[in-house]
Amino acid sequence: MSESWDFQARVIAGGAAVAAGEALHRVGFAAVGAQPLEEVGYGQVTLTSTPHLAQIENVRTVLMGLSDDSLLMPFRKMVGQDAPGEDIGGWYQYRADYDYKKEDAGLAPSATFGQWVSALSRMHAITGDPALRERVVHLNHLYSQTIATEYFAKNRFPAYCFDKLVCGLMDAHRLAGDEDALAILERTRKAALPELPGHAVDREVTWRTRKDVSWTWDESYTLPENLYLVSAQMGAEGGEYREMAKRYMDDATYFDPLARGENVLGGKHAYSYVNALCSAMQAYMVGGSEKHLRAAKNGFDMLLAQSFATGGWGPDEMLQAPGSGKVFESLATSHNSFETPCGSYAHMKLTRYLLRCTREGRYGDSMERVMYNTVLGAMPLQQDGQAFYYSDYHSRPSSGDVAGSSNKQGSGGERVYSVHRWPCCSGTLPQVVADYWINGYFHEPGAVWVNLYLPSTLRWAEGEAKIEMEQEGTYPESPEIRLRMKTSQPALFGLKLRIPAWADAASLEVNGSPVPMTVRSGFATVQRRWRTGDTVKLQLPMKPRIEILDEVHPETVAVMFGPRVLFALASELVITSKAHVLAIQQSARDEWTIQSANAPVKMVPFTSVGSRAYSTYLNMPG
Repeated sequence: MSESWDFQARVIAGGAAVAAGEALHRVGFAAVGAQPLEEVGYGQVTLTSTPHLAQIENVRTVLMGLSDDSLLMPFRKMVGQDAPGEDIGGWYQYRADYDYKKEDAGLAPSATFGQWVSALSRMHAITGDPALRERVVHLNHLYSQTIATEYFAKNRFPAYCFDKLVCGLMDAHRLAGDEDALAILERTRKAALPELPGHAVDREVTWRTRKDVSWTWDESYTLPENLYLVSAQMGAEGGEYREMAKRYMDDATYFDPLARGENVLGGKHAYSYVNALCSAMQAYMVGGSEKHLRAAKNGFDMLLAQSFATGGWGPDEMLQAPGSGKVFESLATSHNSFETPCGSYAHMKLTRYLLRCTREGRYGDSMERVMYNTVLGAMPLQQDGQAFYYSDYHSRPSSGDVAGSSNKQGSGGERVYSVHRWPCCSGTLPQVVADYWINGYFHEPGAVWVNLYLPSTLRWAEGEAKIEMEQEGTYPESPEIRLRMKTSQPALFGLKLRIPAWADAASLEVNGSPVPMTVRSGFATVQRRWRTGDTVKLQLPMKPRIEILDEVHPETVAVMFGPRVLFALASELVITSKAHVLAIQQSARDEWTIQSANAPVKMVPFTSVGSRAYSTYLNMPG
């Protein structure tokens, strides 16, 4: 790690950034009578988990290494300004003659700029590194000199890009202290309005005349989440943003049916429509709409019903209708199984919002599953724009495959870089890894909630007491988690520990003595007056278990161990039995051996797959 990347995170001076973050979610609850759990501030957590730190160091190095001129080039070109410097190419570059039928580079010029500003702002809040803040403020200043409606008119994705700019400027103001960011945002909003549809439009619906079909692939229906958030951040001055958010809520065709329990996910673009469920959550958290909370909860349950064992979903970026069988078919026909950084970003936001509002541990279980089995195993972002895009769950031969053939359709999965440079996933990866810092813990007066078991230290105040809670352990490699308290004075509060649904033999000790444990809605509570030196030991014993793909295909199974899927290091379909799965043996750190019909097969978690071919699902004949 470079010395400039100080991972000893600190509370932001004066607590201003933390307070601003909490203020985002304290509006609109008079109507529904319940406050969501509070997010902790990015700077309240020191994370020491090696794989998580490696990911954020990677994205920070790449983003800080890109030149200002390269980042501003598409904006400048699209508004007719001089654009010196190096064109970084890929989706990020602007080409006036771009033809989607012939070319890849030039699809989404500048689309990730706002996401990168957002991520740099979050990283500044984590570390307090002044270089990160200076970069954010300087980039926003340069961008402000390019703001014009012409940029949005020449953009295939005006709503998509506007949404990312809203997020970047909102986070720059909230987390990096850019005092000009909201004024820049207002200028951006006014410039964008003439080129936005004025209401939610499905990405396959033509709304811009005299354009080819690629101009319909915008995502205006995802706008409300960040519009609601920034409206709350702005307080009394955010009314126009909140009204704009309401105009882009796709109630008639999406949220109203979901609220009634009607599954309308089939045929929808996976990432963007799951991301739209985050808008429903903000319509509840900021706007107080219980209907939208119902829609988000129902939509999430419908998503789980078509998810892979990894927690990923949307093969070939499409959600499927119930009973279609297409998720199973994708195991033989597609290597584009889950849009990993983008999908995990949407999923982890949604589960964070749902957990905060419902206090149900199952949402934390789902977040944890997605983290370990998808994004934490993403390949590092490269300085030339190579990015990890799809997780590959290809696990069975198609009907046309011949034994011994080199046909790709008959092979197993692989971790490979996308054919696209600077794709959408290069924008969300920095954001989702920065959010590791706010996904682990939540707070409310009188209680702290532990959601993720990552080596870390949380700092917060409980009344007059200042508290540090250190978490240790190598979970999920081992079942033991240890928590140690340090308090400025004795403090009475509840410690809420998420107990995963699979952990049926969990146990708890406080100061070396066993404590009876009652689990309610996925959490166990230890209520006491805490003092410096108090320790908690939580055991979450793990054993192999079988998870079928769906009820129609009970022979297609994944092997689970704790929160992780074990992937077979085999390029051909592995045939095994229930007895062999349950008798699987751990042969080394992060390595297991299972007996197949032919020979022993090694199995590893996704983070240990490396460049080897693998199979996600095994065949277990009944």
